[in-house]
Amino acid sequence: MGTISAAFSIMTQALDADQAALNVVANNVANANTPGYTTETPNFQQNQPLEVGGVSYGDGVTQTGATSARDRVLTERLNQQQQLASSTGSRLTALNTAQALFTPDSGSSSATAGDISSDLTGFFNSFSSLEANPTDNSLREEVLSSASTLAADVSNAAASLNAQRSALDQDASGVTSQVNSLTSAIAQLDQQIQSASPDADAGTLEDQRQQDLSQLSQLIGINQITTENNGISVTTTAGQPLISEGQSFQLTTGTVNGVTHFFAGGADITAGLASGGGELGGYLTARDQDIPGVLGSLDQLAYSVSTQVNALNNAGTDLDGDNGNAGNIFAGQAQVAGSAAGMSVVMTDPNHIAAAGAGQGTGDNSNAAAMAALGNQTIVNGETPTDYYANFVSELGATVSNVQTENTAATASVTQLQTQNNALSSVNLNDEASAMSTLERSYQAASQVFTMLNTLMASVLNLGEQSTVS
Repeated sequence: MGTISAAFSIMTQALDADQAALNVVANNVANANTPGYTTETPNFQQNQPLEVGGVSYGDGVTQTGATSARDRVLTERLNQQQQLASSTGSRLTALNTAQALFTPDSGSSSATAGDISSDLTGFFNSFSSLEANPTDNSLREEVLSSASTLAADVSNAAASLNAQRSALDQDASGVTSQVNSLTSAIAQLDQQIQSASPDADAGTLEDQRQQDLSQLSQLIGINQITTENNGISVTTTAGQPLISEGQSFQLTTGTVNGVTHFFAGGADITAGLASGGGELGGYLTARDQDIPGVLGSLDQLAYSVSTQVNALNNAGTDLDGDNGNAGNIFAGQAQVAGSAAGMSVVMTDPNHIAAAGAGQGTGDNSNAAAMAALGNQTIVNGETPTDYYANFVSELGATVSNVQTENTAATASVTQLQTQNNALSSVNLNDEASAMSTLERSYQAASQVFTMLNTLMASVLNLGEQSTVS
């Protein structure tokens, strides 16, 4: 009776174990399309054998739960590449928007800069035309018209760049609340995981934590460290803590020199975030480096052209006979910074264009010739105005191309790592069908043995009566 009872116990455990394993498989199938879900594998553990007369007898198995098929190293590598892809992606979007401003005849609504290269050529050529007939009023009007076109296109480009920088500042600031929400959620999950499963896989809790970490890595550059009790510690790439011991540390913002800066524990970490990766890193790099660089080049062009042309115009004689004080054609610029945004034509009377040389009669054209020659002189950082502008646009294009290459490589790496992670962690319905079939057969086999034991028990209890085991 003891042996039969033990057999009943073993088969009961087998049925329970198979049923628990089938439940794991069923849960996998039910979550096959759940984002972030990691497939689980049932675990079986042999029960402690029984010792009878010095002989060990097996006591069956127990289903001890499930283990998620995850690779922490792989997921961390995926997070790192997501940081790079997101950073280069947001930066590339900003650079493409800036580059579109300087694409002539693109048909794009953002190409508000017109064709500054053609504007420069047209402006200096207008002085060449005036040189041929320095008293012609229509040619003088053409000089002011071409100057206005140049100034408008330069100032419009600067205004668009400043507006884009403000938009990037708002985008960067908006990331803060998303980061703080995710770090708070991850810290709470970390507490639950450490409490419920400090020494083993925590299943769906870890899935959710990893899902949140993945989203966080797309927003901001992070480093992740596994701690005791199955917990994690998360810092920015520069080392500022975001999550530690189940506690989150919030980012705060403040305005410094007119733009949003980011703080952690009272320290300004803006520079570290810019180089750290994630969407925020891309926004900050574009806001603090790329756009100011483009504006700086445009400012230098506007400043050099304006000051050189104004200086020559005040050095000549205008049509009214003013000698040495004909006035400025462009608004005067006290410094390089802001010159592009402030570029405008202040001269309204074409008679004040000093086509004649100093002390010369109004029919003289020597000063008009000198102003026309500025177009071929190295007056902008050692380059002619058109060469300087062409090189500036070319450098911007090279930056866009480099970032595009980085983004393409990072995106491809993310795709490759995601494919590897999916092959390991995603639910494969074919595998689940095979596992279900195997477990069902095992369950049926245990049921058959249980039936046989039941029949055998009936025979023992009804001694003297014939019993048949089928």
